[in-house]
Amino acid sequence: MQTTTSINPATEEEIASYNRISAETAKEKIAKANETYNVWKKTSFKERSKLMLKLADVFDENKEKYAQLVTQEMGKVIGQSRGEIDKCALICRYYAENIDKLMADKIVETEASKSYVTFQPLGVTLAVMPWNFPFYQVIRFAAPAVMTGNTGVLKHASNVQGCAFALEDAFKEAGFPDGVFTNLNVASDNIKAIIEDKNIVAVTLTGSEPAGRSVAKIAGENLKKTVLELGGSDAYIILEDADLEKATDLATYGRLQNNGQTCIAAKRFIVLEEIYDEFLKLFTKKMKAAKMGTPTSKDAYYGPMARVDLRNEIHQQVEKTVKQGGKLILGGKIPDLKGAYYPATILADLKPGMTAFDEELFGPVASVIKAKDENEAIALANNSTFGLGSGVLTNNSKRGEKIALQLEAGNSFVNKLVASDPRLPFGGIKNSGYGRELSSYGIREFVNTKSIWID
Repeated sequence: MQTTTSINPATEEEIASYNRISAETAKEKIAKANETYNVWKKTSFKERSKLMLKLADVFDENKEKYAQLVTQEMGKVIGQSRGEIDKCALICRYYAENIDKLMADKIVETEASKSYVTFQPLGVTLAVMPWNFPFYQVIRFAAPAVMTGNTGVLKHASNVQGCAFALEDAFKEAGFPDGVFTNLNVASDNIKAIIEDKNIVAVTLTGSEPAGRSVAKIAGENLKKTVLELGGSDAYIILEDADLEKATDLATYGRLQNNGQTCIAAKRFIVLEEIYDEFLKLFTKKMKAAKMGTPTSKDAYYGPMARVDLRNEIHQQVEKTVKQGGKLILGGKIPDLKGAYYPATILADLKPGMTAFDEELFGPVASVIKAKDENEAIALANNSTFGLGSGVLTNNSKRGEKIALQLEAGNSFVNKLVASDPRLPFGGIKNSGYGRELSSYGIREFVNTKSIWID
C-alpha cells in the first residue's frame, strides 16, 4: 500500500505516514458524498448553521492542537498558525450567521405574477488544495459549499495530510453527517479520474498555474464548473509621499509572512525614484533584523520554507536573477542549517525580463523596482502575467484609490496589505485564475442560479 509522509521542514524529521487510498476507494467515498448530498440538500439553513457554528467551536477548542500541527507540517511560525485557526472559526461563523441573506431569493419585476431568482446546490464539489494555509484554504471552500447544501471532497497536498485528516475529524466532531466533508488521500495522478467521476459536479483549486491549467482542461472536457486561485506576483507601488516607516514595516511583514509563501503576499515593490534609495536602505535594515528561527519559538519572525526542494527552487531563481543583472542587496545564500531555511533576501534594480520580475517568488525574497513617476509605476505593476493582488502606499488616499482602480488585479488595497475577508470577494485575473471565493460572490459560484416564472 502506498503511503504519504509528512516531514517537519524545520528538522527534516518524519512526523507521520498516512496510507493512500486507491482510485476505486476514492470513487466509493465520492459516491457516499453524493448519497449524503441528496439528503443534506433538503436540510434547512437553520440546521446547517447550527452545525457550522459548532464547527467554529471545535476550531476554538482545539486551536493549540491544530496550530501545532500546521507548524509541524509546513513550518509556519506558531503565532501565525494560531491566527489561521482563528480565521477558520471566523469564516464558519460568518456563513452560519449570514446564510439567509447570502442565499435569499431575488425578486425580479416582470410581466409574470411572480418571478424571482433562486440559488440551489449542485452536488459534490472537489477541492484541490495547497499546503501553505492547510486549514484556512480548505475552510474557505468548505464552509460556503456546505452551507449552500453541497457536499465536499478534498484532495489536499501530500505534505499536510495530518491537517487534512484533522479537518475531516473536525467536521465529524461538530456533528455533520458522514459524507458532508471527506478527505481523499490519493496520488495526484488520480485527479483526472476523480474529476471525470459522474458524481463530481464542480472543482475548485488553489495552487500553481500549471496545476490550474491541468485541472481546468480536464474539467472543461467534462463540462464541469471550475474556480481557480493560482499564483501571484503582487505589485505594491510606494509613492513619494508615503510614510516610509509604515511602508517598510508593511513590506517586511508582507514579504516574510507565512515564511514568504503566500499567493497574495507583497512581492514586487515599485518605488518612485525620489525615495528609492531611502526606501531600500530602511527596508534592508528591517529585513535584516527580522529573525529567522525555529517556528515554535516566540521570537522567530519567520521560519523555514515548507520543503527543501522549494527552498532550492527559489534559490535558483535568485541566482538566475543576479546573473541577469539584478542586484543582490541582502541574503541569497542557503544557510548551513538542517531544515528548509532560506534567509530574508532582497533583489534590487530589477527590470522586466528578469526572473524575479516576471516569475512568482514563493519564499522570503523581495523584488525592488525603481519607477521614474506614477505612470511608469502603474505600467510596471501591470507588466505581469499575474493579477491576484496589488497595493498602493501613499499619504493621499484619494490618489491611492485612483491608482488602485488602474491596477490589473482582483484585489487592490491602499495603505494595507492585501488580505482575504469573508465580506469581500477574493480571486484573480490573468494567469492568477478566475472565479471568486468568499462573500456573496463566492458562495454563488457552485450553485444553480435558477429563474422562476409564475404566470
